[in-house]
Amino acid sequence: MRLTEVKGVRTRSGMSVDDLAQELSGCAFGAGRLARAVDIYEEMLKDDTTKFIGIAGALVPAGMRTVIAHMIRERYVDVVVTTGANLVHDIIEALGHHHYKMEESEASDTVDDAGLRGQGMDRIYDIVVHDEAFAMLEEFVRGIFDDLDCSGNQRYSISALTKAIGENLSDRDSILKSAVDSDVPVFCPAIADSMIGLHAWIYKQTAALHVDAFDDMKELIDIFCDAKRTGAIILGGGVPKNFIFQTALVAPQRDDGREGFDYAIQITTDTPENGGLSGATLDEAKSWGKIGVKAKAVTLYSDVTIALPLILAAVQTRMHENKKT
Repeated sequence: MRLTEVKGVRTRSGMSVDDLAQELSGCAFGAGRLARAVDIYEEMLKDDTTKFIGIAGALVPAGMRTVIAHMIRERYVDVVVTTGANLVHDIIEALGHHHYKMEESEASDTVDDAGLRGQGMDRIYDIVVHDEAFAMLEEFVRGIFDDLDCSGNQRYSISALTKAIGENLSDRDSILKSAVDSDVPVFCPAIADSMIGLHAWIYKQTAALHVDAFDDMKELIDIFCDAKRTGAIILGGGVPKNFIFQTALVAPQRDDGREGFDYAIQITTDTPENGGLSGATLDEAKSWGKIGVKAKAVTLYSDVTIALPLILAAVQTRMHENKKT
């Protein structure tokens, strides 16, 4: 066992986020893990790593859309795997609608959700979005479906569908638009579990729409197999986490004996005791061969909306300094 002395954090006026992250490296618990996540992410970026990001939870409504879009544009990530819900809310913002934060006094357990229903508002914890946004979403995605060539045996993968959507958005802060502009594929394995999937099913009742839910697996596995090194940034867990990690199960062992992901950062509020994937530790993933035995990995138990901007800001500072030297 290697022991390291715990050192107290020293803050000062004008310190940068990276300065703070470096101070936290001497701490234990979540502070030390956040600092470790910054170090691992920095190494990913320096080590010619193909970086996968898994996005679960209501991160777009909470305000993380611009952070993730920036990561894509700067190629801090190379592959996106997300839930359908986050894409829905990304499109809503790109079409000019917004999410609204409730005042703290109104976001308590006593909020009148029945009253919100009567006002045409839908709640996500302390956020509301108006029904009109979903009506515009329906009109928009139906237009995308109309433009797809589904004649004969022509079929689309889900990543091809998300690309078609992104090509029809103009908002630079959009995740889908940024992915198209940066040639970053966006996979959404559970797209049926979203308003996009719901409207696709409704559309299919009267028109042709052929989307193959399995085609994406070959593309994702090929990306993993072709990569010199691989890293995963898992936000929340869920389906995106497993969809990313299962690629390692069918990939051949590398010439140097490595298997699984070389780097991994997981940010989650779930804990492992109930056996759920979102709380499963990255060490557990090593037993499956999803993460390499010698991989550099950390699980940070934290709200993603707090941890992700801090990690990214610290890493950006380091990469900027590296460019100057």
